[in-house]
Amino acid sequence: MLIRVDDPTAPYVADLLTLHLHELQGAMAGHAFALDAVGLSAENVTFWTAWDGDALLGFGALKQLDDTHGEVKSMRVAPAARGKGVGRAILAHIIGEAHQRGYSRLSLETGTAPLHAPAISLYRSVGFASCSAFADYRPSPHNQFFCLDLAGGSTGF
Repeated sequence: MLIRVDDPTAPYVADLLTLHLHELQGAMAGHAFALDAVGLSAENVTFWTAWDGDALLGFGALKQLDDTHGEVKSMRVAPAARGKGVGRAILAHIIGEAHQRGYSRLSLETGTAPLHAPAISLYRSVGFASCSAFADYRPSPHNQFFCLDLAGGSTGF
């Protein structure tokens, strides 16, 4: 599997990103905070895609909140690649990049719907713990927040 920095506005990302956004909007009503291609292109966001040859396996992003704090954004695995370790590989890549940048904390916001259960299990398996809302988020019955202390030691990789 190859994970590379990529362009979220690239045509080959469009279908998977559209699926991602529509699924989240359907499950979370007005409480989905996933970034579209424009948001994923922001200066403070790094976007990666994962590939097996010519097959797009998934994507993920890291948003810099400040000099020591990053946010995992828009992780998505293609339906055909689910259950094959793609999400874990993308998350490991994002955590590794956060370490390289010297972040002491990595946070994320995700939903509470059943479709989020596999992602939540993955996040918890590498050491993310529940936390309060961060940045500009407001809690609701549709979302939950997790953080990972990068300064304090090891993750589940």
